[in-house]
Amino acid sequence: MPGNRLVALVGLGARRIVGRVRIAPQRVLLCVLGVGLAVGLMVAVTGISLGLASQTVIEGDDVDYWVVPKGADVQSLAVSTGGVQLGGVHGASERLAADPRVEYATPVLLELLPVRDATTGEQTYVLAVGVVARQEGTVLGLPTDPLAPGDPHYANGSYDGPWTGDVVLNEAAATLTNASTGARLDLVRGGANRSLTVSGVGSGETTTGVGTPPLALVHLSELQSLTGATEGDLADQVLVSTDDRGVRERVERVYPRTTVVTRSGLAAQQVTASNLPLAVAVAALVSAVVVGVLFVTTLMGLEVNADRRHLGTLAALGLGRRSRSLLVAAETVTVSLLGGVVGVVLGLLAILAMNFLGGATSGVGAVARFDPLLLGYALAVAAVIGLLGALYPILLSRRTDPLEVVAR
Repeated sequence: MPGNRLVALVGLGARRIVGRVRIAPQRVLLCVLGVGLAVGLMVAVTGISLGLASQTVIEGDDVDYWVVPKGADVQSLAVSTGGVQLGGVHGASERLAADPRVEYATPVLLELLPVRDATTGEQTYVLAVGVVARQEGTVLGLPTDPLAPGDPHYANGSYDGPWTGDVVLNEAAATLTNASTGARLDLVRGGANRSLTVSGVGSGETTTGVGTPPLALVHLSELQSLTGATEGDLADQVLVSTDDRGVRERVERVYPRTTVVTRSGLAAQQVTASNLPLAVAVAALVSAVVVGVLFVTTLMGLEVNADRRHLGTLAALGLGRRSRSLLVAAETVTVSLLGGVVGVVLGLLAILAMNFLGGATSGVGAVARFDPLLLGYALAVAAVIGLLGALYPILLSRRTDPLEVVAR
């Protein structure tokens, strides 16, 4: 039966690989290690891309949950204003904060805000972060203490409360605007006869991968008034601090068609949405396949060339050219799969190391994620590497002349 013959050839190929490891393991082990390094790098980089893809939240001290929009859906409470946002955020956060298990809850609005340089008067942009201020709180590394407590301008939804103009800058924003504590920042926005007063400058060590963005922490209602987000009481996400895992169900009921993210991400907000995670994963896949195929093609080609006598003997015993090709392919794929297993282990260790170093040096959570699906993904890629890398060894095996080999 063709099926039985195929199984027998695959089994013979695996046994031949085991025999080579016992007798002359150098090339086989080097091939396994080469594929393992390529697959391990792919697993580690893909883990980073999964980490990037899951980072759509801001982190504040002791914040355990973030509520973020899942996507544009006219039937949900997520209101689209150019980008998907949450509506009725003041009321929702108050309902969450009323739960005794919740320490605090605050909406967060992110907007690029044009301001004038405090010294030159030139226009520049800062990333404004609107929050409801609380004592001893931090958002994106900036303290909320310098802001007036609460959100005075909101005034129960009338937006006619006192305008504080308080703003806390990080060092990047302070340098960009030439501003220090007590300085006045004029706003560059049509129809907005408002200004901000720097009430504090913090470190704000949040980075985006290309440096530290200029951040300006302000009251939520004041940023809403400046950006037209008062109608619908809009924000981008809600931060919730709690020590009780049962609160998640409560949070999901407040915004049933949103995503509730736990504390497992980078301490940063992605300022712009992009296909970077996908691009990183695809680049890792292509690199792993190219490097792996080069290793397998070269080393298994040398192995077949050194094994010409055994292949010739098999041919003399009646093993046809097609069967010999399947045998070589089975050996190559077996070596690649072994490399895939090694690669999964190396990739997992790399992910653990990156997360440990990220937490130890930067205080971030998970830099990369290891999804169990990566195991199957890595083995599938290893099998593809084996199949592609088997083409050249198969070509070499077909050139073996049984009479020539036996005559020796």
